[in-house]
Amino acid sequence: MKTFVYVDGFNLYYGAVKDTPYKWLNLLRLCQLLLPKNQIPKIKYFTALVTARPGDPDQPNRQQVYLRALRTIPNLEIIYGHFLEHEATMPVAGSLPGNPHYVRVIKTEEKGLDVNIAAHMINDGYKDVYQVAILLSNNSDLVEPVKMVRNELKLPVGVLNPRPASPSQELRMHATFVKPIRKGVLAASQFPFTLKDTTGTVHKPPRW
Repeated sequence: MKTFVYVDGFNLYYGAVKDTPYKWLNLLRLCQLLLPKNQIPKIKYFTALVTARPGDPDQPNRQQVYLRALRTIPNLEIIYGHFLEHEATMPVAGSLPGNPHYVRVIKTEEKGLDVNIAAHMINDGYKDVYQVAILLSNNSDLVEPVKMVRNELKLPVGVLNPRPASPSQELRMHATFVKPIRKGVLAASQFPFTLKDTTGTVHKPPRW
């Protein structure tokens, strides 16, 4: 069945690959292993560009290298949201009742990703470009577009869950099916260390 895959990039990163050796992830290979009977003409990857942090100034460069690797997948499209960064005063965990301590922090919020995923999934469904929608996320904020595609368009929606140890019960309740993303399939879905694109050679970052 013709299947479109909608990838919540940050949910995938923090749910499945952060602090693992599996960040050099080939999303097409991952989908092929988890959905072996599905034809996958389109993968939409939703993310936002990160900025350098004092403890990790090279983070934006590594992200750009990974995005170059993703662009070697012919049927993959990258859709960007954005970050908002601002200072905020927040209470310190463990403060005594009646005597809270506060600190100033830099708060980073991603904007537009959930809306972009929902808009693309529903719009593509109305355009009748897929027979199955796949949401790669464990974000319960995306329950409503899942319900709309299933109930209004009468199309199946599967979920590939990057947090198999703590799956969203709301997504599980409304999805047609849920499949966990486990370490074995992540390990089997890595890009080669070097790739070729239209501008040259892409190398896996030595440190991530």
